[in-house]
Amino acid sequence: MLVQAIGAALPAALAVALSPFPLIGIVLILAGAHDHRNGLLFAVGWIIGLAALATVVAVVFGGADDPDSTSSAIADWLRVLAGAALIVLAGRKWWLRPRGGEETKEPGWMTSLGDATAVRVLTLGVLLSGANPKNFVLTASATTAIIEADVHGTDLAVAVTVFVLLGSCTVVGAVAVHLAGGQRAASFLDGVRQFMFTNNNVITMVVLLILGASILGDGLTGLGR
Repeated sequence: MLVQAIGAALPAALAVALSPFPLIGIVLILAGAHDHRNGLLFAVGWIIGLAALATVVAVVFGGADDPDSTSSAIADWLRVLAGAALIVLAGRKWWLRPRGGEETKEPGWMTSLGDATAVRVLTLGVLLSGANPKNFVLTASATTAIIEADVHGTDLAVAVTVFVLLGSCTVVGAVAVHLAGGQRAASFLDGVRQFMFTNNNVITMVVLLILGASILGDGLTGLGR
């Protein structure tokens, strides 16, 4: 059951990990004056926010393992709505993509990350993971899928922990590469940042479309039981 639960959460975890803006943000932080301290704080904040969100969903939908329960029905309806919303967001990303050599400008909150205070960096990590609408949908879907795999107690905690760690792997990995690799790592991470920033709309659109279709299908399947 534990392996099944982890497998059910894997696609959503990878979608969370592949979010372009947190990865761009952590690279900008690592290029700043307090790179080591702020990089670690951002990663800690990201993990805390994602873990808190997953825990809340696990508590609210704790009865979803019973297919005839109200919690299960609500979870299926939420999947349908969330899946449809992700597909709409994917279409919006594609519509708003830069065209014909248009330059993509970095959001204002990114411009001062290099000089951000410790408190701001920690808070930003928590908010980008725990208060991000896309992450909320993905985390809710993944955690509900874990619960529906009929895992409890320690197995539930392990499955949720694996989801959080997988969803954090790119942020934590960027910090680890920076700490271990020095200047060569900085050049590599900057190349990753440039790629993610330039292709942000396309990457996000593909991830949202695939996950949206998957979550919508799971919700419709659950309602048809």
